[in-house]
Amino acid sequence: MKTYLKIISAFLLIFNGVGALYGGWNLISHPDGSSIHMSIDWLKHSPFDNYLIPGIILFIVNGIASIIVLFALLFNYPKYSWLIIAEGAILTGWIIIQIQLIQTVYFLHFIMGGTGILLIISGYILLRIDDRLIETNVKSDN
Repeated sequence: MKTYLKIISAFLLIFNGVGALYGGWNLISHPDGSSIHMSIDWLKHSPFDNYLIPGIILFIVNGIASIIVLFALLFNYPKYSWLIIAEGAILTGWIIIQIQLIQTVYFLHFIMGGTGILLIISGYILLRIDDRLIETNVKSDN
């Protein structure tokens, strides 16, 4: 089960990371949102005049961070399950804040919000599996 959860987590991290890198880069390159068909009108209830700052945040916090967490998972960094949970929480928070700022819900919000929730769940289950393995090893050493 652990292997399947790691594969699912890796897929979700790649999905989020690549999408965020693509979207973030487009928003940084074209702050008017034109390259990915985003209307500047969506920002009228937000503190932003264009998509430059949201694009930078998206690129770094969801894009680069997801790829870093993916490498932590692939290389079995000791706290990888916590990082997966954190990235899921960041993504879910990003979606919630985005919905509040643009005051609209689109189908991608459900997809990415679901991705964030799945990351939290898979990271938590992986954490519990690792905790049980540690407990089992400690008991067998005594």
